[in-house]
Amino acid sequence: MRSLADGVEIPLLGLGVWQVPDGPETVRAVRWALEAGYRHLDTAQAYGNEASVGRGLRESGVPREEVFLTTKLDPRDSEPETAADRSLERLEIDQIDLYLVHWPQSGPTRAWLSMERTLERGLARSIGVSNFDVQELGSLVASCTTPPTVNQVEFSPFQHRRELHESCELHDVVLEAYSPLTHGQDLGHPIVVDVARRNGRTPAQVLLRWAVQRGVVAIPKSVHRKRIVENSRIFDFSLNDEDLAILDALDRTGGTGRASEHKWWTRRARARELSSRVVQKVRSRIG
Repeated sequence: MRSLADGVEIPLLGLGVWQVPDGPETVRAVRWALEAGYRHLDTAQAYGNEASVGRGLRESGVPREEVFLTTKLDPRDSEPETAADRSLERLEIDQIDLYLVHWPQSGPTRAWLSMERTLERGLARSIGVSNFDVQELGSLVASCTTPPTVNQVEFSPFQHRRELHESCELHDVVLEAYSPLTHGQDLGHPIVVDVARRNGRTPAQVLLRWAVQRGVVAIPKSVHRKRIVENSRIFDFSLNDEDLAILDALDRTGGTGRASEHKWWTRRARARELSSRVVQKVRSRIG
């Protein structure tokens, strides 16, 4: 567990369900994770599977108060409070443990006042952000009444965003890692494989252990029961200083302060704007 700045306790390991379809696959993954001892679930409005996450939680039999549940605001929604109400309905819970702005569309502060109101209304226990870089995080912290407690970004030994991590620590913001297993692309890297062999562990366990020893919350995704269980077994061993340094050296970002190498949300916004203009032109011609 790690304490957030507001005193809320967050488990260092969670199950992510990005790109997992709404329905039985998500329900099963959530149930398997909770059976394996996970007590942290991470979903988002944009994933479209909040209802299945809630169903998996209920079917698991694990008491709601034992599970830390995160969802994220789709910033294309103009009203975070109303969006939070809808998330609670889909999840069939009374309160979100952590509510994040999924990406900084239209600026880092646009949605924050309404995010603070979700906290005041008790819709969420804690609020934070995702995909915010050093400048965006600094702008938000400098202008808000209630600062974010978490910044969730892509993070692993291969995306070791040191400057961003240091900025989060400076602002008392916990960094949370999505894609800590690099989508599986680097599990066969010879250095990771060697560290895993010397520790009697799997490459996935080594990457996750690296994150938690850095004080980072790790959110691996899997829909396979065996891998979900494997990923949970990271709290009965430690990497030594040499192993940590070897893994640190795998970074491909240059220790960047960026949250992402490509601001995909900007491209999406431009594509939607272009599509809207095309539709308007067609309608004007028809009219």
